Amino acid sequence: MKIALMDSGIGLLAAAGAVRRLCPDAALVLSSDPDGMPWGPRTPRDVTERALLVARAAAEHRPDALIVACNTATVHALPTLRAELEPGLPVIGTVPAIKPAAAGGGPLAIWATPATTGSPYQHGLIRDFAPSVDVTEVPCPGLADAVDAADEAAIDRAVAAAAALTPRDVRAVVLGCTHYELVAERIRTALRRPGLPDVVLYGSADAVAAQALRRIGAGVGGAGTGEDDRGYDDDRVLVTSVTPKGPSGGAVGGSSGGGSGALAGPVPGPPSGARLTVLLSGRESVLPEPALAYAEGRLLAAVDQMR
Repeated sequence: MKIALMDSGIGLLAAAGAVRRLCPDAALVLSSDPDGMPWGPRTPRDVTERALLVARAAAEHRPDALIVACNTATVHALPTLRAELEPGLPVIGTVPAIKPAAAGGGPLAIWATPATTGSPYQHGLIRDFAPSVDVTEVPCPGLADAVDAADEAAIDRAVAAAAALTPRDVRAVVLGCTHYELVAERIRTALRRPGLPDVVLYGSADAVAAQALRRIGAGVGGAGTGEDDRGYDDDRVLVTSVTPKGPSGGAVGGSSGGGSGALAGPVPGPPSGARLTVLLSGRESVLPEPALAYAEGRLLAAVDQMR
């Protein structure tokens, strides 16, 4: 089995780690776009064009499914990607975990890129999945870029700025960009309030990985239709609440019952049958150095060294 993941940068590591945990022997194709990143400031047309280039590069390696491990690309390019690649190649988008986060009744916050914050897309998700919940949209300028560069100081500045915009009474935070899951522990620490329980962080990595495996008949419960990526809403997906591991906040763990609690899980060792292909703007390469700052990147690099 071979699963491809695409993103502008290393935000795909969280979903790649989730695929590795759920299916340790799966071969992975990681297709990113260092020549065109960041995608956030680009127009929807530009994002779609860049996403098509990255997806086509991945598709040349004949994967069984393609995960669009990028919220921006899912918003702007998912219909075009599906029109070109399906039904031969199932394409699975990434959606912020607003629905399970809202199940607790709020108040909650959504951390996202400035382009996504306040967008019709995000407002639609809030309207559909959290209509009666107090929701604060928090823009996080520079955070995805800092994560991509593994710039420790810039990460801390961006996280602190977003935390300052997050109301004190918020008990759940949706991580609306795949990059943010890689620094989940830093976010949790920045949101810690004396005398209050830790905020629960909701990410999408485990859910999108499970959805991809179901689409190709490899997940628990058999193949799913994958038609409702907006909420991963077929009651068989376990949308994650993020429990980080490792010094840089590599996210592991999931929740059952729609995100009612976190299950800590160890990052597995590299399986003997796994293979890794890294594509940087279509060129076959190795994992970029910043990826090794994160637990998921170090795991994948270990797998790559076994080739």
